[in-house]
This record gives sequence, structure tokens and C-alpha cells, in this order.
Amino acid sequence: MGTLSHFRTIYIQAFKGCKPEILVVLLKVYSVFCALMLFLAVYAFMDRALNGFDF
Repeated sequence: MGTLSHFRTIYIQAFKGCKPEILVVLLKVYSVFCALMLFLAVYAFMDRALNGFDF
């Protein structure tokens, strides 16, 4: 849990005091989107690896 808390702190500090606000919101949405796409890619690779790469 300490690592997740540390990453959360870094994430919050990265956007503290940034202007304009709309850009901050767009960057936050984009970072969540990138995290989801990364998770999806890892999931797809693990699924293929565990199932013998059947296409």
C-alpha cells in the first residue's frame, strides 16, 4: 500500500498549481485513459500467453 500511496502523492503534486484548469482536467483524463490502455495491453498479452497464443 505504501507504493500506491507514494504514486498517488506524486500524481497529485504533478498537477498542483497548474493553469489553465481545463488543460489540467484534460491531462488527468488522458493519464487515466493511458493507464486503462496499458492495463488492457497487459491483460491481452497475459491472456494470449496463458492460452497458448491461439488466434
